[in-house]
Amino acid sequence: MAWCGAPRAARRLLPLLPRCAAGRRRIASCIDPSAGLTEEQKEFQSVALDFAAKEMAPHMAEWDEKEIFPVDTMRKAAQLGFGGIYVKPDVGGSGLSRLDTSIIFEALSTGCTSTTAYMSIHNMCVWMIDTFGNEEQRRRFCPSLCSMEQFASYCLTEPGSGSDAASLLTSARRKGDTYVLNGSKAFISGGGDADVYVVMCRTGGPGPKGISCLVLEKGTPGLSFGKKERKVGWNSQPTRAVIFEDCVVPVSNRLGAEGQGFSIAMKGLNGGRINIGAAHASVLLAQEHLTVRKQFGEPLANNQYLQFRLAEMATCLVAARLMVRNAARALQEELGDAPVLCSMAKLFATDACFEICNQALQMHGGYGYLKDYAVQQFVRDVRVHQILEGTNEVMRMIVARSLLQG
Repeated sequence: MAWCGAPRAARRLLPLLPRCAAGRRRIASCIDPSAGLTEEQKEFQSVALDFAAKEMAPHMAEWDEKEIFPVDTMRKAAQLGFGGIYVKPDVGGSGLSRLDTSIIFEALSTGCTSTTAYMSIHNMCVWMIDTFGNEEQRRRFCPSLCSMEQFASYCLTEPGSGSDAASLLTSARRKGDTYVLNGSKAFISGGGDADVYVVMCRTGGPGPKGISCLVLEKGTPGLSFGKKERKVGWNSQPTRAVIFEDCVVPVSNRLGAEGQGFSIAMKGLNGGRINIGAAHASVLLAQEHLTVRKQFGEPLANNQYLQFRLAEMATCLVAARLMVRNAARALQEELGDAPVLCSMAKLFATDACFEICNQALQMHGGYGYLKDYAVQQFVRDVRVHQILEGTNEVMRMIVARSLLQG
């Protein structure tokens, strides 16, 4: 089998995932991620689960330990249509819905949360070009991005502007038919390795209306990168600062009109990366561990307290999944309250899923703290989801503002 030589951390997960992808024999119907899906959705979910089990899970621990950016594996995923899932077919995309996309990313993240998170960023960038770019831009950039021949990075955050993204300082000064960029971006996933950078920069006055969106290509004079950051998790994707020093970019590389960049950036983030898959995998790992591990002469599964905790984990998992899918539907249908529903889903799902993974580690006892066990990697990889793409504190502000302003 393809995973015979896999690290032990991956092997702890592998006995569960292939069965989940094929017969789902180990998944109780109450947490079955295929519940309520159409036959077509079940088919591509099964393909994604199978890919996660065979191509990602066997290597997850090694990618984490050696900080490997698994380019070849992602290109295999792109051959299945996962490089531009919700991008239009005429430029190489799969043309699927946001709900379909959430189903696929949930499945893939059971194999490696970190790699799937980068793939979701890449998909978001391609969608932004596909949606807000003109025909020349769509046909120039999207085909090679959908095939993952090239990779993309999203550049919004700066050293001095995180949650307050509208205060960004990276400037783009108009000079004839070009812009001259100066400034820097921080914490950029794929930075230095990606080929295409979707950059939010200031072309006008202060505030969100002064921000525009430019597409830069690696190798552009004046574009450079900081050192590779050392992170707690997400180690299968490189993170670096992206630096612009008198970087000249054609005006023809601007997405949309001047001043539209902040709106484009926020619309991209509405469909951001929420990985239910890590929590789902962690519930399965906890379930398996409680069944086989014995203490005080009997399986841990006989302990009522642990039974209750497992029940709470499963309940939160399903609730999070339903919230994400509800938000995805609202986003696809362009409902007016879609941004708020996405904020609710991001807030609840990332908090709940971290707690699920963390509780699964606790149930493993000392074993859960060993890198031989996959559960610790899920904990490390999902923790950052409560911070990125708008901290969960900002999500609370968005929801509260919607409620109080009626």
